Amino acid sequence: MAHMLEERGLPTTVLALVLPQVEKTRPPRAVATPFMLGRPVGEPGDAAFQLRVLKRALLLLERKDGPVILEHFPDDPPGMYDRPGWLPAVKIPEPVSPRDAAAWAAALRAEMALVQPAWDRFKARFGRTTVGLSDQPPDVWPDFAASFLDGALPSLPLHHTPAVALRFAADDVKALYGEAAQADGGPPSPHQIDEWFWCRTVAGRFLIALRSVALASPNATMKVVGARFLVPRQYVPS
Repeated sequence: MAHMLEERGLPTTVLALVLPQVEKTRPPRAVATPFMLGRPVGEPGDAAFQLRVLKRALLLLERKDGPVILEHFPDDPPGMYDRPGWLPAVKIPEPVSPRDAAAWAAALRAEMALVQPAWDRFKARFGRTTVGLSDQPPDVWPDFAASFLDGALPSLPLHHTPAVALRFAADDVKALYGEAAQADGGPPSPHQIDEWFWCRTVAGRFLIALRSVALASPNATMKVVGARFLVPRQYVPS
């Protein structure tokens, strides 16, 4: 798209989160930002850092040494570094690994009952939430997700394929827990949230179990969702 716009006389500059992609597509001007996907200018709420990134990208418009200019933003956002002594804003027991779908649903429901008050505090504190992709209220998530463990392929009006419904339900679970963990105190790093979620919660173990079921499904789209969208590579059991 940048090439097409430039051919029509409109200068462009690109913020590139995935370096191999921008190296292959070679837009006329780009700044490679080594940040989390979805955060091309840095951490939410850090306006000073975001302004630095934007200025760095816009300064490329003054350059005449192309046709391709690729710069690397030199700094990681401050939020990428672990915050010493951070603890999640919710206390839950050590996670279990139930043996059947009904037990998984019961365990997730019990854990969510402990997590949701912290999530409510997060919403009151920040006035926002990213939960809502699944088009379902949290109280139905445990049974909905557990039905996949029993071999069902449920769909929803907004997400007519079971694979898409499962993907967005998983996204909502991760978002709710991630927001709840940050309800109080200063912000942790994304690594700290991930370590807590995937290693210390029933919800994390539940999504790992769902990944195995999705990969074993005869449904090709379920296999894709299981392989790419449920569990980060570094937390897939070896």
